[in-house]
Amino acid sequence: MKKKTIPASAKTGLRNGLVAALDIGTSKVCCLIARANTDLGLGPKKSKGMKIIGIGHQVSGGIRSGTIVDLDETEDAIRATVEAAEQMAGENISDVVVNLSGGQPQSRLIAYEISIAGHEIGDADLRRILDPQVLGNGMAKEREMVHTIPVGYSIDGNRGVRDPRGMFGERLGVNMHVINALSGPVRNLETSVQRCHLGIEDKVVSSYASSLATLADDETELGVTCVDMGGGTTSIAVFFDGELVHTDVIPIGGVHVTNDIARGLSTPLRQAERMKTLYGSALASSSDDREIIQVPLVGEDKTGETNQVPRSMLVGIIRPRIEETLEMVRDRLHVAGFDKVAGKRIVLTGGASQLPGIPELATSIVDKQVRMGRPRAIEGMPEAIAGPAFATSAGLLHYAISNKTEAPSAAYCPPEQIKGRGLGRFSQWIRENF
Repeated sequence: MKKKTIPASAKTGLRNGLVAALDIGTSKVCCLIARANTDLGLGPKKSKGMKIIGIGHQVSGGIRSGTIVDLDETEDAIRATVEAAEQMAGENISDVVVNLSGGQPQSRLIAYEISIAGHEIGDADLRRILDPQVLGNGMAKEREMVHTIPVGYSIDGNRGVRDPRGMFGERLGVNMHVINALSGPVRNLETSVQRCHLGIEDKVVSSYASSLATLADDETELGVTCVDMGGGTTSIAVFFDGELVHTDVIPIGGVHVTNDIARGLSTPLRQAERMKTLYGSALASSSDDREIIQVPLVGEDKTGETNQVPRSMLVGIIRPRIEETLEMVRDRLHVAGFDKVAGKRIVLTGGASQLPGIPELATSIVDKQVRMGRPRAIEGMPEAIAGPAFATSAGLLHYAISNKTEAPSAAYCPPEQIKGRGLGRFSQWIRENF
């Protein structure tokens, strides 16, 4: 009998096999619509296959440092972006996977046990140990959970259990990575999307989404830090032993560099962004003093009056802000205790990371090997959105597809679908100390 191919829509549970990612950032809003490949039943490597069929992006509005400050402006930007993507795709979408960069996300590791009285461990035991009410104990009322990620299980104190179902013991333990955020900013995000007549299928922390698009499997196993330098925030995600073990957000990004230039050179914000893009660098060069830049002055649009400054002055404004950002990344990792666990490698991504000289500056400040992270290629992805600025958007698509096809442990899903992951020695050290 000829084997039937399972349609993507049946496998993923999505209408027409479509998934939609909505990246709501401080500087831009981007919507990607993809169709899951119809050969999902032909092997594990095909299960994450997808093709981008719709793209929309435009300048953001009503968002400051990752937090919505004007619902109307944000709604207009989302509506225009989604409509452009739908027109290109020739399809309408009803639900999106959206990123979360505001709300002051907090990351914590929780370890606890339950008694199983020697019987065989089943799905009911997993549902009991992964009860959201238990995970929410100790969390402030003004916060809500965004991700619950099982990092590993233990039976009678023996760690490293990948999947406890079918095993026997007296006590079942779990180590959970819980990420929560302030309820107010999260609800504002939900409201702005729902006002565009869209449902939210999942919310994903921005740094986690960027990591899914840019990190190699070996990097996540050995230990790596993904630093997403966006327009209004710099997000951090630490991976070890293949699992996300820590996240953090710093409310500084590329927009702050632009503001520094505008203030320092008395030029309009539009011109400051242009000069940053054309002439900006985080490192000085020997020719900076000889290279002269024409700087339009604020309020002199009609007369066209400009000021002439050496490029070294521009670099002198940019570098301190970039140094401050990277030093905060280093200090946040140290305070959280993940500077060693994160390994000797950092992957930089996000639009603000494209400024020349940032990788070299990051190497000296953070004292780790640095590489630039670009999203992995997806069928139908044009070169225009293949850069670091679109890592979060691409990562949201990866999250949506993998979460629908295989329900990975690194994403929130029903407890009966969650499979635990083993703990290496460093992961055990994390559990014992945090």
